[in-house]
Amino acid sequence: MQPFQKRDALNHLTYRRQSESMKPSNSVFHSINGLRYHVRTWGDPGNPQLFLLHGWMDVSASFQFLVDALRQNWQVIAPDWRGFGLSEWNQGTYWFQDYLADLDALINSYSPDAPANLVGHSLGGSVACIYGGVKPERVRRIISMEGFGIPRNAPIEAPRHYARWLVELSSPPQFKPYASFAEVAARLKKNNPRLTDNQAAFLARHWAKQSNSGKVELLSDPKHKIVNAALYRLEEAMACWKNVAVPVLWVAGSDSWIRDWLKDSPEEFAQRKQAFNNFSECVIPDAGHMLHLEQPGRVAKVIEDFLKATP
Repeated sequence: MQPFQKRDALNHLTYRRQSESMKPSNSVFHSINGLRYHVRTWGDPGNPQLFLLHGWMDVSASFQFLVDALRQNWQVIAPDWRGFGLSEWNQGTYWFQDYLADLDALINSYSPDAPANLVGHSLGGSVACIYGGVKPERVRRIISMEGFGIPRNAPIEAPRHYARWLVELSSPPQFKPYASFAEVAARLKKNNPRLTDNQAAFLARHWAKQSNSGKVELLSDPKHKIVNAALYRLEEAMACWKNVAVPVLWVAGSDSWIRDWLKDSPEEFAQRKQAFNNFSECVIPDAGHMLHLEQPGRVAKVIEDFLKATP
């Protein structure tokens, strides 16, 4: 047996033992906006509902550690966004607005008669905040973990931006395969050094699959790496945020790279916060961008304290 095969066998054993000690989840598939959509759920349907929305290049299973830390009995509903995890891929490229339509369909399916509690990470947080302004009557609370929008674009950037989009369309990006799940786990730990070996082994089995050739491939459509065809207009996002009628909590990791990535001045970042009518924020210590993986207990407490508070 080759070294990676041995390591993968140990990785799989670690994954199995870890899985046995976790809250069990169920996989359900729906037809949503023409795609076969995977939704992971935890808890009984009669419990209060909590929607968990993952970020870019992530999957619903990464909320497992957060769900394990929740103290209240919830029905947790966590989709794999289109093109991620076990959900079907688009034939073409991806548009942010598709996520709004997919979330709307999910809420109408799982919570047709009551507003929803939305907790989103990164991309998922941005989707939740926009949706809260587009459909304010369908939302009860919004918690956005590291989902503060993306860097603003200026109109002058349009020619260069569209030229880049055309180049990437003509030569779509690809992901390199991995030799083993152990390699995937090692990559996860490199990107998120606070992960334990057990956590990385668990996540690797949900982030990737083994192909017929024996290689291990990521469960994400590489077309997600193509730059969005449209410029990001922060003014449009903020107009939606201003229309949110419910309390909004921003949760940040103390060691996150997001603030630097946004390239906002302190005044510009403050404008993002001020766009919300009922806004509060919380910083999780000793956590980076993937705070739900790195500090699940602290994040779970923040979520439940915010959701049980009186409006």
